Amino acid sequence: MIPPECRPAWRRLAPLAAALAVAQMVGSALAAQGQPERQGLDAAAVALLVVGPLSMLAARRWPLLPVVVAGAAACLFVGLGYPFGPVFAAPALSLFLAIQTGRRRGVLALAPLLIAGFAFAVSLDHRHAASPWLAPVIVTGWLVAVIAVAEIVRVRRAQLAEQAQLAEAARERRLADERLRLAQELHDVLAHNISLINVQASTALHLIDQQPDRAAVALAHVKRASAEALGELRAALDVLRDGSPRTPAPGFGDLPALLDGVRAGGLDVRFESERVPTDLPGRVELAAYRITQEALTNVTRHSTARSVTVHLAGNADALTIDIVDDGSGAALPERTEGRGLLGMHERVAALGGEFAAGPTRSGGFRVSARLPLTVS
Repeated sequence: MIPPECRPAWRRLAPLAAALAVAQMVGSALAAQGQPERQGLDAAAVALLVVGPLSMLAARRWPLLPVVVAGAAACLFVGLGYPFGPVFAAPALSLFLAIQTGRRRGVLALAPLLIAGFAFAVSLDHRHAASPWLAPVIVTGWLVAVIAVAEIVRVRRAQLAEQAQLAEAARERRLADERLRLAQELHDVLAHNISLINVQASTALHLIDQQPDRAAVALAHVKRASAEALGELRAALDVLRDGSPRTPAPGFGDLPALLDGVRAGGLDVRFESERVPTDLPGRVELAAYRITQEALTNVTRHSTARSVTVHLAGNADALTIDIVDDGSGAALPERTEGRGLLGMHERVAALGGEFAAGPTRSGGFRVSARLPLTVS
């Protein structure tokens, strides 16, 4: 019974072995008609023509065995005086397969033995007494050609396999980068909007009895923030499903709505802008928006600040973002070690920029980023 690990190779090689055995028998029969001086085919000749191809069924487990068996069968076939013909096809194919499996040293070691065996077989036949060296020389040339072609094919296959492996590794890196980017987007969007929802819901609960009008305003902000979070979540899922977003990425045009949402939570937000280019690269504009969004989210969640200033400044080389609050930093560890600051740093690093975050001398907190306008 064939071992389970060898069955795929056996099934793949069986048709090839059968076809090769038939080709050798038919070809040798035709060759015999043109070589009346040599012995005709009999049962022993048929057995020698079949045993070489059949030995290739063991090529996966013992790659060099077909080389030995097919080569010995061919030498014996010639030495017994049977006609020259395609009997050398089985040894040639066995050599080719052995080299493809990486048995080059074994093939090179067996090649001189095959040549010597064939030369000895020819020497037994008195019909070649005048030129006993001619047939071995011809076989040697064919043997060298087969080995050379097999080596070229092996090297080419190895190159293609390496290229495929590198392409697969690059694809995996792209997928990992895309997953990281989506995770960053989801974190920024959900953290910001859920923080606003939490603040506005708390405000609504506090005011619903004494000031229902203000509570209704807070609930309206909750509705808007939740709708925005759902929209951005759908956009991220569209990227996962289709590979490309169906909605444009947020940019500076969305900053007023972002700042208004934060103001609705009771935080005084001042916005300053000077010389900001109108034609920023898309990646820079998205990074600037997300950094501003995450910084304001951190102020809302982890600070006792009552006011925050968002300052944008641009020049020919870079866009600078400064977000400073006047909070006491009551939850400073969360602000300096949380996932949000790490995400901001990763965004800036991906663009080749500079990022800094930390407490100010006055007790507040500052987030600063410099984004190059030339993005590769």
